[in-house]
Amino acid sequence: MLRMKLLVYSAAWCRDCYVAKRFLETHNIPYEEVDIEETPGAADEVLRHVGKRAIPQFVIDGEWVQPYRPGRGFLFEEMSEKLGITNKA
Repeated sequence: MLRMKLLVYSAAWCRDCYVAKRFLETHNIPYEEVDIEETPGAADEVLRHVGKRAIPQFVIDGEWVQPYRPGRGFLFEEMSEKLGITNKA
């Protein structure tokens, strides 16, 4: 797996954020969390890059990625591919 810089914009009350962080932890992918409630300007940063206040957001090596879709939940397959996770037995 390649080393990458991964930021996760989230909030403690966000169930989708919990699922996203658990996915990363399950696959031992290091990340830095940016809590939009605790970090001044973080919510505005999300709005500036995404056009709406939607979390969780991943920033992978500078690229903003929304790891979930309303109605579908967390995009396990798409994020596995994007993060280079292989499920080989």
